[in-house]
This record gives sequence, C-alpha cells and structure tokens, in this order.
Amino acid sequence: MGNLIAEISERALSRRRFVAGSAVLAASLAASSSLVACQADGQGQQGASTPAADEGEWISAACWHNCGGRCVNRVLMKDGVVVRQGSDTSHEDSFEWLQQRGCPRGRSQQQQCFGADRLKYPMKRASWQPGGGENAHGELRGKDEWERITWDEAIGYIADEVKRIYDAYGPRSVVGNGGPGIEQVLAKLGGYIQVTDTSSCGTYSFNVSKLGLPGADLGETNDRFDLKNAETIALMGGNPVWSSGGTTMNNFDQAIAAGVQFVYVGPSYNATAAYFDARWIPIYPGTDTAFLLGVAYEMIQQDVVDRDFLNTYCVGFDGDHMPSDAKLDENFQGYLMGDYDGVPKTAAWASAICGATEEDIAWFAGTIGKDRKVMLLHNYALARCASADNVPQLFMTVGAMGGHMGKSGHACGGAYKTFAGTHGPTLAAFGETGLPVVENPITECISAPLLWQSMLDGSFNSTGMAYSDEFNAQDIKQADIRYLSLEGAARIQNTPSAVKAVEAIRSLEFVTCSSHFFNAQAKYADIVLPITTEWERVGGFPGHQRSRETVIVYTQVTEPLFEAKTDQEIGTMLAERLGMDPTDIWPINEKQQFFNQILGCTFVDEAGENKTLVTVTQEDIDAWGCDGEPQEGVVGLAEFLKNGCYTIKRAEGDSYVRIGYQDFIEDPQANPRPSDSGKFEIYCQYKSDMLNSMGYSPDGTFKPYPNYVPAPEGREGTFADGVVGGEPSAYPFVVYNPHYLRRAHPVLDNAPWLREAWPNPVFVNASDAAAKGVADGDTVRVFNAHGATLRTASVTEIIMPGCVGLPHGAWLDYDEEAGVDRAGTDNVLCGSVTSGMGTSGYNNYNCDFERYEGEALPADCTLPQRIVSLD
Repeated sequence: MGNLIAEISERALSRRRFVAGSAVLAASLAASSSLVACQADGQGQQGASTPAADEGEWISAACWHNCGGRCVNRVLMKDGVVVRQGSDTSHEDSFEWLQQRGCPRGRSQQQQCFGADRLKYPMKRASWQPGGGENAHGELRGKDEWERITWDEAIGYIADEVKRIYDAYGPRSVVGNGGPGIEQVLAKLGGYIQVTDTSSCGTYSFNVSKLGLPGADLGETNDRFDLKNAETIALMGGNPVWSSGGTTMNNFDQAIAAGVQFVYVGPSYNATAAYFDARWIPIYPGTDTAFLLGVAYEMIQQDVVDRDFLNTYCVGFDGDHMPSDAKLDENFQGYLMGDYDGVPKTAAWASAICGATEEDIAWFAGTIGKDRKVMLLHNYALARCASADNVPQLFMTVGAMGGHMGKSGHACGGAYKTFAGTHGPTLAAFGETGLPVVENPITECISAPLLWQSMLDGSFNSTGMAYSDEFNAQDIKQADIRYLSLEGAARIQNTPSAVKAVEAIRSLEFVTCSSHFFNAQAKYADIVLPITTEWERVGGFPGHQRSRETVIVYTQVTEPLFEAKTDQEIGTMLAERLGMDPTDIWPINEKQQFFNQILGCTFVDEAGENKTLVTVTQEDIDAWGCDGEPQEGVVGLAEFLKNGCYTIKRAEGDSYVRIGYQDFIEDPQANPRPSDSGKFEIYCQYKSDMLNSMGYSPDGTFKPYPNYVPAPEGREGTFADGVVGGEPSAYPFVVYNPHYLRRAHPVLDNAPWLREAWPNPVFVNASDAAAKGVADGDTVRVFNAHGATLRTASVTEIIMPGCVGLPHGAWLDYDEEAGVDRAGTDNVLCGSVTSGMGTSGYNNYNCDFERYEGEALPADCTLPQRIVSLD
C-alpha cells in the first residue's frame, strides 16, 4: 500500500494542470464507482426533442437544500410547463465575476417538485387512533396501511392530541426540531424539548471563541484572490467537489494556474484531491489529532516553529507564556515531549495510530514550517468524529506554530460549503422577513446521539443549544416523551442509531410529519402532512449565502400541487384550532415577508459602505400589493428576480480583498481575540473545565492544551484489546460517511435522474476486498454492533486499507425480519455512543463487511418509487 500511495502522490505532483470541474467529477466517478446504466421505464426522460432556449420564458427557481452549494437555478417555462433547467447567465463568467452555476442535484430539482412520488394528501396511519395508550398501536409504525384524510381532519387530530398531551404530561413530553410551522405553535403553547446536534460542524460546535477562533472557525481565512500567493495549500478532510457542488472549487483556479502545491490529508484520494493534483497523505478517519500532534513534534525537531508568533499572539505553548487563569502546571510543548505521560508524540508514535508514514509526517511538518507561505484549511469531516474534541484547538495550534495567520499567502481555518476557498465579510445580502422571533421557553435539550435511547430510558442528559457555556451533561432530567414532531429536519435519517430510532418511535403515543415524500420520517409517523416545495411558494432566498460576493433569489415556478400547503399555512390552521391567534407568530403574509427581504437587500461598495441593492418603484409596490416605500438601488426588481442573483464584480487588488486575522496580527491590543486572554489559547482553562464537566468522558480526560484521546470505537477499536498493533477485533475496519454528489444528505435521493447517473456504492480497498472474496459490483453486507446494511461494492485503490467509505444519505429501508437495511443507510451503523462534548461522530465507527449470500441488490434506479396507495 505504501508504494501505491507514493506512486499516486508522485504522479499528482508531477502533472500540475487545470482540471475543469465537470471533467474531474466524471473522472473521479469513473475511477471510484461502477456507473450502472439503468433503463427505468423512461422515468425522467424529456422526450425526443428539447425546446430551444428562446422557446418559452426563463425564470429563477429555488435550489434550497443543505448541500453546501445553494446555487443559481433557472427553469425554462413553456405553456406552464418546465421544459429545461439552467443556471446563472446574469453576466459573463470569469474569475473576477464568477457565475454561480449549479451541479447535477440542482439540475434535477424539477423531480423534487413534480415527482410522481410527491405526497398529495394528508394521511393517517390506519391503526392509529387518538387518546394514547393502546390506541396508538405504536408497534405498527412502519408496517401499517394508510388512509387519506382531509386537512380539517388532520389538523383536528393534531390539535386534540396536542391538547391532551400538554394537559396530561406538560410540554416536556414533546420533542421537536425547531421547525417553521407546527413547532412555532408548540413553542407559543408552552414549548418542547429540542434536539441539540453538533451536526455538520462537529466539534467546531464547541464554544471555540474561547480558544480565540471565530464561531465554528468560519470567516477568518483569506479572500479567494489571495490563494495564488501561497506556496502550499494543505486541506485536511472533506471533499468539497462533491459536498459543495456547483462552481465553488473555481475559487481555487488562480492558485492552480499559479502552480501552488496542494496537499490533501484524509482516508481517500477523492475528487477534491484529484482536482488539486494534490499530494495525498492517507490517514484513518478520526485520527487527525494523532497526526497533527506528530506534525507539531516534528516541527520542533526540525526547528521550523515561529517562536516570535507564538510568544506574541498565543498563550500556553510553553511554560514561559501561560495564561493568568491556568490551574495546571503543564503546557503544550511539555506534553509533546512526553514530560507528563512519558510518551513523546513522535512521528513514529503518530504513524502507528493515524496510518501516515513517518516520512509523510516529517515532510508535512517541514512543508508547513515558518519559512514557507502556507494555507492550512480544514473541512468539518475531521470534526464529525467521536473524540475529535481537541481538533479545533490543535489545528489552530499547528497553524500558529508556522505563523500562518494575518499575512498574504498564509491562512489557517475552515474551507467548507460556501466558504470553500474564500472568506471575508458578506458583500451582498438579503434583508429580514419582518417576522417576530418566537422563543421556546423550554431550555433543556437532548443530545442527538442519545435521542432515541433517552426516549426509551425516560431520562436524558440536559445540554444547552449549540454547545455553548450553558451545557452540563451531568444534569440528568427525567423525560416522559409522548409526542415527536418531525418538522424541519430528517431526524430518522440524519441522527445516529437508525435501528434504535425505529424502536424508540414505536414507544410513543403520537408522531406527526410534514414532508414532500414518503421518506423514513413519514413512514414511521401517524399523521403525515404534504408540504409545498420552494418551487410552489411565493419566492425567497436560500438560508445561507452562496458566496460572499453573491446574493441569490428565487421566484415561484408553479401553484401548490395537489393539496400541499406551506408550513405557515399549516401552523396557522393549527393555531386557530387550538384557540390561539396565529398573527402573534405570523403578523404578515408570506408574500410580504418575501417583499421585505427584497427591500432589505444590500451590497457593500468599494468604500466599504452598505448600500441599497434593488430599485423598487411605486409601480412595483402596487403590482405586488405589498407595503413598502420606493427605493433606488443598482439593479431593477424585475431584472434581479429574473436573473436569480446579483454578484459583485471583482478586480485584482480591489478593496474587497481580505486577509484573515490581519487586524489582530497588526495590532493585537486594539483587536483582541474573543478568548479570555485576548489571544489564541493553546492552553485554555475553559476548554478543559467545560469538556470534563460534560460527563460523557471520565473526569480529567481533557487537558487545557490539545491532547490525544482515543475514541470509543475508531482506530483503537479495530484491535481486540484496544491497543494499536494487536489482534484484529470483531470489527476491524473504520467506516466513515462521505457526502455524495447524488444527494444532499437524504434529500434528492429519490430523484430518478440522479439515481441513474450516480449509483449507491460502498467504497472498499482492493486488497481488503480481495482478502474477503469481494469483487467490484458484488452486494456486500456492512455490519457492526449497531446494525447491518447492504450496498454494492465499489472496489478501488484510492481508499486506504482498513477503511470503508459509506456515502451518506440513503433512505432507510429496514428489513426487520432479516435485521438488515436494504438501502445502505449510513446511520444504521452509528450507535448511541458519544464522548467528550457529546459529538455526533459519524466518521469513526468500527465495522466489518462480507460478500452477501442473499439475493443481489438491483441497481436502485430500477426500483419503484415510494408511492403510497390510498385506494
């Protein structure tokens, strides 16, 4: 394996070239998975002829899912029908003026709106009856038949059950997700227990401001125009070519053309590494802490540490520069040398854990040293691991050891989703809706990894939202959960322990779900409500910016289909049925909310001042029938809406170029960091005090400086005695869940076009597969102590031996009799296991795999869509 990795890395380094985004996607797909040609009875076909671009009207449409892209999406309408899809054509495309173009997910969006499997009517599970107790027949959730009911009946059932449950058990008997309709009403009614989840950000959800970092470590690397000024760009974890999609990776085009050296650290040579022609340093998932500790030790040995930077801008690296609140007579340098545990964190020590060679660790340490212009960028994949709690502090520390902050060509921070390759203050933004904030009076939250077990146990560790300084997991709360509202989040799909979820949900009295499709959330509910897609609403703005330079807007494509309603319409009906005034929550209609956002759109001019973006005339106001005042901007309302975006045009050396941390580095006294010391805290007393107070790990596990903590499963769990190098355990592989271009989490996994173009594989190393008699295309069973799932093997050399890559987001299809999920759902293999701050650690569970002896899986694009028969 070592020779293969070296060969791949050498080939990558020797052929510096620009690779177009579409080409690398196609190449990486061909290299990493077997593309199955499917003839799905003509599903998704548009006919023999395609209308010309001038035959109809192009309008902006939503691409709203949480994929990291949220790109410009446009549709060609002819005679009220969507006949083509396109993307951003609002201006010429250049590095200075990037078009925000979509990926295959966005270009399949019409199947999200017009799919044959759309939920059409409110439904009730046949055996469920109101009143609780045996009436619920919870044991039949997921198995029962369905009945069509009217909206009046549906809202009546929900209102009556809500009244009964709140009167009998109180608001702490209800769990919700913070959704925009029903759960707004529940918050007004008395509140509900929320689920707090580290989710995408993983351990960066910790209150990292106490370390001196910005929130979630986003916003403090450099503008994309500065990338070319680096000598080396090193990316740890993630695969933004797939996860962000669209044209995000074009942010790096100048750096690629300039010959910047790229390095990728992770378990596979994925599409992003290929895009960069990066040198690959393979490490096992969840071992980033060990790798970086070895790198830090080697930096000291090679004398490439910027001591002046550490002494000026940091506290706690050595004993001479400790913070005033330190309780422990220890420091990071002493820990690296083994002064406190007798274990120097050498390259050899790190190599045994992380899998990178000693030579690679030493090379990386020298490459990122003080005498080179280096950008250290991380995705969040390395933080979505159990026991990754030290990653934020350690990544910051290694960057500080090289002095890679606050200077052109140097950076240290996040490169994720819309921030992949460009940071800085937002230059174009949308306004507020004008709605009041509805507070939930219940402050207790259940940590996501323990959600289902907490329902079964009747108690939970109470943590604060967003893992701020409010949490204390040792505060045990009694819980008698009766009602689960599934609105605004795919809880069954995205929360660890999908098998446990089925058991827990069946123990409840009432489950409601608002959905577009009959997904896992709907399948296990009692009342299912069809909601509109964004294409059926008045219009709006994606929840997050596409980039700092672009604001995206979308308009209505079609009237609501069948009996689908918006979240606000559903919430309004429920509030009225409960005798509440819905205008306390929604004092203005959805059209006025959208119009308010348009009126509030702003951009930053080159002088740094916020200016009005959209010109709105009195005629516009009259035509919309909304309240507002005329205003003068730089783009007319009609043009803005038709284009679907507004993008600031950039130029080399313009006033928008921004270097992360520059103000702090130039004047640390005038611009202190948000930590208690005002500096980067390599020793942070707050960090160890808070993490050790959680109760998820033994007291004293976490030091104020970054220290290595083995995961509950992970690398050590692949060995029978938990000691690296011993006999293999029953689950000798580490499974991780990469994002996948076919879907955005579970969303769009049902789209026929995407299923046809992108199969549903599990990535396994060729040598591992050969040892188990598994060939490319075989159906394999991937299993561990938490569950088992089936997928088709994609046998490849570009994933490390000992690793299994199970792409995230497949829709649960659990065969209870066989004890196996037939869809390849990743969270089936995630258990109710947590540590440290209670992280949802999706990327370092243990597993095994084997050739499945049962009936082989068909290509899932040939399977029938999940359509509920209500005859």
